[in-house]
Amino acid sequence: MKKTILITNDDGFESKGLHALKEALEPLANVITVAPTIEKSACGHSLTLTRPLHFIELEKNFYKLDDGTPSDCVFLSLSKLFKDNKPDLVVSGINLGANLGEDITYSGTAAAAMEAVLQGIPALAFSQVCKGNCAKVDLSLAKKVAHDLVKKVLEDGYPLEDRKFLNINIPPLKPQDYKGAKITHAGYREYGFDAEVHYNPRGLEYYWIGLPKIEWKSRHGNGHDLSDIEAIEEDYVSITPIHLDMTHYESINRLKEWL
Repeated sequence: MKKTILITNDDGFESKGLHALKEALEPLANVITVAPTIEKSACGHSLTLTRPLHFIELEKNFYKLDDGTPSDCVFLSLSKLFKDNKPDLVVSGINLGANLGEDITYSGTAAAAMEAVLQGIPALAFSQVCKGNCAKVDLSLAKKVAHDLVKKVLEDGYPLEDRKFLNINIPPLKPQDYKGAKITHAGYREYGFDAEVHYNPRGLEYYWIGLPKIEWKSRHGNGHDLSDIEAIEEDYVSITPIHLDMTHYESINRLKEWL
């Protein structure tokens, strides 16, 4: 029996990354697409609780969720579209832009995968690292990686335990130029607080949050070879296992002593 995949994203239903993902996975399974109406980048793991949401069917098995978030898309799809049987897999992306290091906590792309694994469904999140204008990025490598990894999951089984998902970042290269894939840990991002100040025609000041540069530092002594950021810089696809338990267990005894 053919498997079923639910796909979503945080760039919106018109994103070329979403349509590239759909095209890459349709040979493998029945693909149902539910995506936000508008871009929801950096919305995190948010659900919409203060207003009603509406499914709009654009074509068979392709829906937009009016002003919903990626987490809304997964959550409500399970209620409306999968009443009796859950999808075999949820795949989020292909995000136009990186989700590396602590960016995972901001990411709507990753949040859709988080929502899936909370509901007991295996999940993968794909992001395409860009150099320059993401609208012009070549997605041929991302499509190949998504197809191959999802095929492996469907054939060989999901490699993680409950409440864990795979966060995959693809370097901005042609398929013939990348070096393969590396299993990585989440890197240590260094964040700025860039924001541009502007004034509207009436002189009212407003701010536009900018995109931070990808800057990082090494986590020495963690027992793993590469961070996700280092893998991308060395022309590898980065595959990072992510879990939702944010407890820092090594600090528990220290806190007990402190208290």
